Amino acid sequence: MSRQVAVALYVVAMVVVIVGVDFLFFRGQFWGRLAANIGIVFMFMAFYLLFLRRG
Repeated sequence: MSRQVAVALYVVAMVVVIVGVDFLFFRGQFWGRLAANIGIVFMFMAFYLLFLRRG
């Protein structure tokens, strides 16, 4: 059960970072927002695959 909680917290942290970056830097720029969001998701995925994946 603790693994599920950790993954849920990780996803919540990713969402908070994405929303924060959107509001701080890319309010009216659709393509910049899209590119930044994709980059953030890829960075979170890479960090997860490199350091947090167990098994």
